[in-house]
Amino acid sequence: MIARFLLLAGVAGASIITPSAFAQEPAQPNADGAEQTSPRGEVIVVTARRRQETAQEVPLAISVVKGDSIEATGNFNIVKLQQLAPTLQVYTTNPRNTSVNIRGLGVPFGLTSDGFEQGVGIYVDDVYNSRVAAATFDFLDVNQVEVLRGPQGTLYGKNTTAGAINITTNQPTFDFEGRAELTVGNLNYKQAKAAISGPLSETVAARIAVAATTRRGTLYNVTSQRWINEQDNLGIRGQLLFKPTEDFSITLSGDYSKQDPECCGTTFVRVGKTQRPLNRQYDALAAAQGYVVPSRNPYDRLTDLDSNLNAGNKIGGVSAKIKWDVGPGTLTSVTAWRFWDWKPENDRDFTGLSIVSRSQNPSQQDQYSQEFRYNYESKDIDFVVGLFGFKQRIDTQGTEQQGEDAAQWSLAPSTDPTNPANIPATLAGLTASNTQYLKADSAALFGQLSWKVTDALTIQPGVRLNYDKKSGYYQRVVTNAQGQAISCTTVAAPGTIKGTTQQCGVYQPQISAPSDSAWNFTYDFNVNYKVARDVLAYATYAKSFKTLGINQNGLPLNADNSVNYDASTVKPESVNHYEIGLKTQFLDRRATFNLTAFRTDIKNFQATVNGGQFGTVRGYLANAGKVRSQGIEADFKIVASDRFTAYANGAYTDAKYKKFVDAPCPPELSGGTYQAASATPDYSQPGVPGALSPRQCDISGQDLPGVSKWAFSYGAEYNIPVTLLAKEGQIYLGVDGNYRSHWNSNASPSIYTEVKGYALTNVRAGFRGEGFDVFGWVRNAFDVNYIENLQVAPGNTGLIAGQVGDPQTWGGTIKFSF
Repeated sequence: MIARFLLLAGVAGASIITPSAFAQEPAQPNADGAEQTSPRGEVIVVTARRRQETAQEVPLAISVVKGDSIEATGNFNIVKLQQLAPTLQVYTTNPRNTSVNIRGLGVPFGLTSDGFEQGVGIYVDDVYNSRVAAATFDFLDVNQVEVLRGPQGTLYGKNTTAGAINITTNQPTFDFEGRAELTVGNLNYKQAKAAISGPLSETVAARIAVAATTRRGTLYNVTSQRWINEQDNLGIRGQLLFKPTEDFSITLSGDYSKQDPECCGTTFVRVGKTQRPLNRQYDALAAAQGYVVPSRNPYDRLTDLDSNLNAGNKIGGVSAKIKWDVGPGTLTSVTAWRFWDWKPENDRDFTGLSIVSRSQNPSQQDQYSQEFRYNYESKDIDFVVGLFGFKQRIDTQGTEQQGEDAAQWSLAPSTDPTNPANIPATLAGLTASNTQYLKADSAALFGQLSWKVTDALTIQPGVRLNYDKKSGYYQRVVTNAQGQAISCTTVAAPGTIKGTTQQCGVYQPQISAPSDSAWNFTYDFNVNYKVARDVLAYATYAKSFKTLGINQNGLPLNADNSVNYDASTVKPESVNHYEIGLKTQFLDRRATFNLTAFRTDIKNFQATVNGGQFGTVRGYLANAGKVRSQGIEADFKIVASDRFTAYANGAYTDAKYKKFVDAPCPPELSGGTYQAASATPDYSQPGVPGALSPRQCDISGQDLPGVSKWAFSYGAEYNIPVTLLAKEGQIYLGVDGNYRSHWNSNASPSIYTEVKGYALTNVRAGFRGEGFDVFGWVRNAFDVNYIENLQVAPGNTGLIAGQVGDPQTWGGTIKFSF
């Protein structure tokens, strides 16, 4: 029924809406969230509240980055954008396993499950992108990016408990224009971009943009003798604008992007002691098999992964956006279909040994969405009301296979040559084949009102009623090297043979079909007061939620080795958010200073739990009791003159598990024989080989993973007007940088997964004038060694692998526009 509603709503929207433009197209933004005139005389206009207004009038914490600024600083996707927005954290081990968080909240840290939703909504031209994988693609012909901090559930939907990223692309124009850009650099870096726009008739305009990026990998695989973790991106977007009158417009858009890199590999970082017997920990196991890692220094950028690597990724879709002035307001309809095809291959044991010889979970996604909004503006009252419908289907086909080294690595060693651990065939060829699908339907009614009580005081309440239904299916079939299906029950199921103890200790057949639905009511209340012409103070309370989840990667096992079906579904998150802020401008609006303080309390926080063994459970969702994130953010920018601009942003974020008593234990408290189920957990012997391991750990009071307490970004540019080669323009020098303090890279904080803080600096210098810009750049100018992510290898052997950050890169860019 919802599918039919979406289809009929889209058709109805296209047929009943006839003639009035929404409003004038927004002015080009300048930089990070300030209403001011830049050297180019531009004012920042945003659509954070689904209407056009200057950033300083919006009573919420928002960072706005102009497309030109993104390109100049080399931040060509959301992963890189965090260098400009301190409270944005993006961590990725591959496009699917990508976490986009704001203020430490958003996506559970660790292996990604399709059964949960992200907490940071990603929108491109008003179209919701339900999967975080879109974040890894190159920005394509982007006008500006708005990072909205804090819950945005009223206007941006159910799954924006941490914030939203609102991306606006350049739109078709009735004046002919075009641009081209070419960049080359070290590591065989090549990037080309082009866009052209203009009229096809008096009422029709079109725009087309393309972008391609390639770069050699940054990690050398001595096994394949290839550089891996490369970049290989291609994207295209086309738009058609039909505007028969000033009151009515239809914009049709289509885009397609693909990636096909040899990615995403890891390198050895360190070894930590676990509670496994010493002869079953990494160093002893490696020595027993005569295995030596190519380097124990991760910054040598060497690995020896022996499995195929691939991160094939295709994303695209079409949309129709209709705007019609109806009476005193504007009716907007946004109809969209999007797809995502993911074809990965991974080396899940993180070594050059054939332990897990094959690991892949390709999936295909289709999503349909329909939104209707009506915006009304008057002297005293503004409001937005709307309807939203969403339908999604994801199909996944997973394969994981044990290799010839698995038995000696995973089973208890013995000097007896007849022991199963010394016979490769014990586990070699054992294969888990997973088939799963997810169906998700959602519908919502929402509204937000702004009542201007006086010229200075505005009260803004908002509400959203949301319905969600999810149903899934998961089946794991386990076969031996001869292709025979095995059972791990006392009596083998028909058509199977009884698996051995060793086989069932690695993979167990499983089938589940979770399903659930929920109604949720979201609301917020904002009061803002204009203390002076350029001083706005505001306070916000928001009651928000993240919808229910279902476990799609298999269920955990109980103490008796049976499947825990109680873990099939995960409760919705319940969010209480408090925020106060001050937005100011001074020095004749040439300087902007914004300050925000916030606190977010979450009950039933959806956390990722990772199983300790290979393939028993890849990772599943569970509810932590309570989580709290609080902090202070400051943003400053100054346009001192036409010659000099500068900005500095900073954030302090304190994000903790307030109550999580049954969390998975970190590696230093894992790997030994379990303590008795009735015993009080004993955490007194971390990293002691042979010690008893707690069945679960109380990590209440510990920091959330992936969050730096301190984060800063800064930038400045100085220019001098000159005439060069008969061209008038400016010679300029720019610098930007960012700093993040230490953070932990494991769902349950571990002493082995602490990532050191680091600071990165980028510089650029060039000559620009009317219609051209030529500059050279150096990123990570001081060649700082830093870690982007750490991963605990499965099996509790103590191996910690990771992905190192980019080294110093340099190159040059030529841009032309007309």
